[in-house]
Amino acid sequence: MSSLNHNSRPIIVGIGGLTSEVGKTTLLCKLLNAFPGWEAIKTTRGHYRSCGKDPHTCCVSDLLSDEPTVQSGYELTFKPGKDTGRYWEAGAGNVHWLIGTDDQIERGIREALGNVHAAGVFIEGNSFTEFVKPDFFVMVARADQLKMKPTARRALKHATAIYLSADTVPFQLPALIANGLAGLVANVPVFSAREFGELVDYLKPENLAAASMRQTDRVPFAS
Repeated sequence: MSSLNHNSRPIIVGIGGLTSEVGKTTLLCKLLNAFPGWEAIKTTRGHYRSCGKDPHTCCVSDLLSDEPTVQSGYELTFKPGKDTGRYWEAGAGNVHWLIGTDDQIERGIREALGNVHAAGVFIEGNSFTEFVKPDFFVMVARADQLKMKPTARRALKHATAIYLSADTVPFQLPALIANGLAGLVANVPVFSAREFGELVDYLKPENLAAASMRQTDRVPFAS
């Protein structure tokens, strides 16, 4: 895997999730509001058959082709009620939507990043970290929902922070350790929803070096 030259690209902040429905999009929108002018990338992995969900709300098979599809700009990406629409409403400087099959994501994410002109960009998802190393990667979890999907486990080596999207349940540290996250928890900060302001401060560009050091010094965790 080759890396993009840091000097030729924006600051990349990834927003991943231990599993689905943990609040990734909500956090990303709050961060867009806190970083005026920054852009956002949404990645959608598709396939050439019905996904089994409501085709009117989920399936993107009609948008797939031999090359990854990258849509940019308000006219192409603003969809009321959809994640990309929420990005715009949160104040994104631009929104880019990548649609592709599993083997197109690498080409697509690089194309999408090439369309970014702001100082920084937020990317929602776990899978892109297999091809582009983010400067910061925030893994979103719920203290009452500690399941982990395979893409999250693979992305954890890039995590520089954990964000707990729900404050209603105490942080279950023993359960996270049992889930194979002992090394991660020991080396990166954990922010609750009440500490969103502290997370914003942590993600400021001047803290890039410290985030990189945390990744380098990561204690291995169970696979």
